[in-house]
Amino acid sequence: MAVGTLYTVSAPSGAGKTSLVKALIDSTDGILVSVSHTTRPMRPGEQDGVNYHFVTHDTFNAMVGESAFLEHAQVFDNFYGTSTKWVKETLAKGHDVILEIDWQGAQQVRRLIPEAKSLFILPPSRACLRERLTGRGQDDKSVIDARMAEAKNEMSHFPEADFVIINDDFALALRDLQSIMLSERLTLEKQRIKHQSLLESLLS
Repeated sequence: MAVGTLYTVSAPSGAGKTSLVKALIDSTDGILVSVSHTTRPMRPGEQDGVNYHFVTHDTFNAMVGESAFLEHAQVFDNFYGTSTKWVKETLAKGHDVILEIDWQGAQQVRRLIPEAKSLFILPPSRACLRERLTGRGQDDKSVIDARMAEAKNEMSHFPEADFVIINDDFALALRDLQSIMLSERLTLEKQRIKHQSLLESLLS
């Protein structure tokens, strides 16, 4: 069995990363999204273990000390981390894995797992980004202003990615995302492992 492919998906807040990844998971077999650990408060409608593993700062720091995270980073006043054990076990079972992480986390993953593929999702404009953040109805103006200020720095890291998707039309952006995942499964290395018997019989 071929091992799965690890993908990092990064984007500024409001670019549509979470919605696109959810739509991808719902429409494509064999892809799982890692549930990160975080110290941020749970938002309305979120569930522990589904959206995130919500933990205290003390618990998070203890996990860092145990080298339990493949990557971890501070975003604003909160911390996020990805379980190394879960990722490695899931890839070994042949599943593709998506990490929804910021550019700092993506850098860490690339250093530890160079074969991982990195994607960056961008909004069609800054005005559109602010409109999406405001439309959530979850944050006040000061928080949105802070996120917009940080967005420029975040977006400046898009050249580090292997693939860039502009999320202007959601359906087209989803198609682009699906195309990246499906094409990776058709590489020579993956096909040789998946269809070993067939390829040997064709050449016998």
